[in-house]
Amino acid sequence: MQENKIIKLTVRDVRFPTSLEQHGSDAMHTDPDYSVAYVVLETDSDAALKGYGLTFTVGRGTEIGWTRKRSNSAGDSSHSECCLGFMGAGGGQEEQMLKEGYPAYTTSCAWLGYTDQQLTQLCSEALAQGWTKFKVKVGADLQDDIRRCSLIRKLIGPNNTLMIDANQRWDVNEAITWVTKLAEFHPLWIEEPTCPDDVLGHASISKALAPLGIGVATGEQCHNRVMFKQFLQAAALQFVQIDSCRVGSVNENLAIILMAAKFNVPVCPHAGGVGLCELVQHLILFDYISVSASLNNRMCEYVDHLHEHFKSPTIIRNAHYIPPKDPGYSCEMLEESVQKHQYPDGEVWRAIEQQGKQ
Repeated sequence: MQENKIIKLTVRDVRFPTSLEQHGSDAMHTDPDYSVAYVVLETDSDAALKGYGLTFTVGRGTEIGWTRKRSNSAGDSSHSECCLGFMGAGGGQEEQMLKEGYPAYTTSCAWLGYTDQQLTQLCSEALAQGWTKFKVKVGADLQDDIRRCSLIRKLIGPNNTLMIDANQRWDVNEAITWVTKLAEFHPLWIEEPTCPDDVLGHASISKALAPLGIGVATGEQCHNRVMFKQFLQAAALQFVQIDSCRVGSVNENLAIILMAAKFNVPVCPHAGGVGLCELVQHLILFDYISVSASLNNRMCEYVDHLHEHFKSPTIIRNAHYIPPKDPGYSCEMLEESVQKHQYPDGEVWRAIEQQGKQ
């Protein structure tokens, strides 16, 4: 096998103005611009072999990731093109995924900044498309949360699944009190109820909410497998939310998946953003086919934003992730999109700056 050397590393700050329409808004991020530090590794291969990778941000702070990646190429190579495959795959699970796909839930209907009219329209459209699992952003105002959860529960009916997500907004006691008052809407879980580093705080919340039948979901902000180990040992979460970019990429996420299986806790990954759905689909397929062989209480987040900017966009059919057919980790972006949205000099951002001056 011919060995190829990396001869060039390029990092670009790519941002999308999602804040203009309140896409992605939650209790902690009222006006996020979904963004990535986008990496391309070039080699001396005769076939012009390249590796692609990204790390998602909400705009502010992308330059920090950009600087770190420029100074640490090893961090980039862990995200470059690879294909997990179906290692040790059982034929039945693989066939099921190819035929039916992996169950997804939608966060696109209920961002915190959306109006009631938007909530109603988007939930109605999602139901018509076959969605049965919905997540609602909460945490800024209790009475507003009660009103919005009531509206969405009535729209989706008593038999569909509802989750709520506070994006770290509360302290421990506040989280218990707040979620108890939302228990009438029968959420499956409360996501990120408090500081994502507070293992024992999450354990207290989990214990308090267990009699209400509400689990705790967290993990998208956990920065390594040791954090997940402690959460699992402390029974501090009932749903493991890995993120395809947060920890040391594929290898470390596989370790977390294996630990979750040991503790019999379902993996329900965080996704959305820019490219996270494209990346994490490979991890959920590995989890089901090679580790858990179970879909009980398992689902993967889906946000219907920005997939058109990728060479191999995620395919959703009947509210399920359909396994990708293209090789690689699905994170190559379209060069035209990168150029238009590069910050701050891309065409899109120049136009926004010009409008602000008028």
